[in-house]
Amino acid sequence: MPILTTKELQALSDQLDFEKVLHCKYLSAVQECQDDGLKGKLQSMADQHRQNYTTLLGYLK
Repeated sequence: MPILTTKELQALSDQLDFEKVLHCKYLSAVQECQDDGLKGKLQSMADQHRQNYTTLLGYLK
């Protein structure tokens, strides 16, 4: 794997923060939602952002 520049590392860090915030927001929405159909979609979005976070984190290893 090529060495990442400082700028690339900062962009990756920013994106990790963004994905973490989105994951938490969607989880919060899931807990507050009363509609089962919408709740499933919100959970799916939360899962996707968690996967994005995990994938991005893998680039740092």
